[in-house]
Amino acid sequence: MTQRSAPQRRHALTGSRIRERRTVMGIKQSDLARAVGISASYLNLIEHNRRRIGGKLLVDLARKLEVEPTALSEGADASLFDALQAAAGESPPAFGPAPETGRIDELAGRFPGWAGLIASQHKRIAGLEGLVDGLHDRLAHDPVLAEAMHELLSTVAAIRSTADILVREPDIEPQWRGRFHRNLHEEAERLSARATAMLSHFESQGGRQGAPSTPQETVEAFFDAMDHHFPMIEKAGAGTIGAILVGVAGMEDPATRTLAERLLRHYAEDAARLPLKPFLAAALDSGFEPEPLLPMAGGDVALVLRRLASLPRAKGAPPFGLAVCDAAGALIFRRRIGAFSIPRFGAGCPLWPLYRALSKPMVPEASVLDLPNGTTFRAWSICQPARAAGFGAEPVMRATMLLRPVEEERAGSGAQPVGPGCAVCPREGCTARRMDSLVG
Repeated sequence: MTQRSAPQRRHALTGSRIRERRTVMGIKQSDLARAVGISASYLNLIEHNRRRIGGKLLVDLARKLEVEPTALSEGADASLFDALQAAAGESPPAFGPAPETGRIDELAGRFPGWAGLIASQHKRIAGLEGLVDGLHDRLAHDPVLAEAMHELLSTVAAIRSTADILVREPDIEPQWRGRFHRNLHEEAERLSARATAMLSHFESQGGRQGAPSTPQETVEAFFDAMDHHFPMIEKAGAGTIGAILVGVAGMEDPATRTLAERLLRHYAEDAARLPLKPFLAAALDSGFEPEPLLPMAGGDVALVLRRLASLPRAKGAPPFGLAVCDAAGALIFRRRIGAFSIPRFGAGCPLWPLYRALSKPMVPEASVLDLPNGTTFRAWSICQPARAAGFGAEPVMRATMLLRPVEEERAGSGAQPVGPGCAVCPREGCTARRMDSLVG
């Protein structure tokens, strides 16, 4: 018996997801079949994965079941899938058997609320563990904290010594007793002031309750909420940035606001170089292929990739994902796309063309990527200077990768197997896996 490929395994679950969603919504099989214009027996075959489904019928079923078609054909959002897989791998079970990682799709399909809660709690636990580790390091190495602790202990020792004298010597002269009382009062005030100063030191260094949220995380959440498209900037330029950020959660933090303003200024520069109306018209004519659009950008490949990722879906643009990294490989910006998981923290898959581009500056590359979940993506990548460098100065290099999902039948052969990142990648025997490379 031949083993099915990842795409086959992934799409084989479409019928199960339809059945699970229909059951959750309380819709009878016959009623759903009648609503989409097929027989109940044919829908029964689909739900038991005996008939493949796609095209208009899949869209009609998704509309009646009030979900996106990709939720039925591809299953759980890749980021949610990876979060649940990481939670299963990093958290030893306290009750019962180990988590059934092979049924993550089923969990997310039947109980999306619980799946989201598990992923959210895993993220919170990871954040709190990082916070505890950071506090531990500070207790061991922070010189300001060490000095404050020394002062606190010295003050406590002085208070204890004075109190001990007052208790052990009941016949102290009133003059000396008053002096000891005054010393006790002064040392107590000093102790209170130093404890308050220590607490302020913790708070000023970013100590907060709950899982920490970095400026980059907050700004990316803001961009995601806006679908990475800012009509005010498209129409009136960078002068509208202040108005856009009014009332946005998290922007009261100076570092977060500075990062948001910088990214929005870059967005405004891109919009000025490639205005939305002519660029969108050209992109529609090219089928949203980057290469025919390069002359409009003077050959600036990264600019074209960024502008394609900012086009509004309401105007007919397909879903795009975007990842940008610096020369060290650190992800400094991303636009999420459902079936392709771009990690929030740490590096992605070493086999991504995003990283391969770093070794080939100014050489654009187009490739097809095959993910473990069975989905395929077209990827365009380039590494080029972030800005012009002066004479004798090394340019600051950044790599940019644009992603677009492709249908299985259009993917063709020769797709590059990649993953979401070594920590959660299910591919075994991968020579690029970082854990293997440490011992191999």
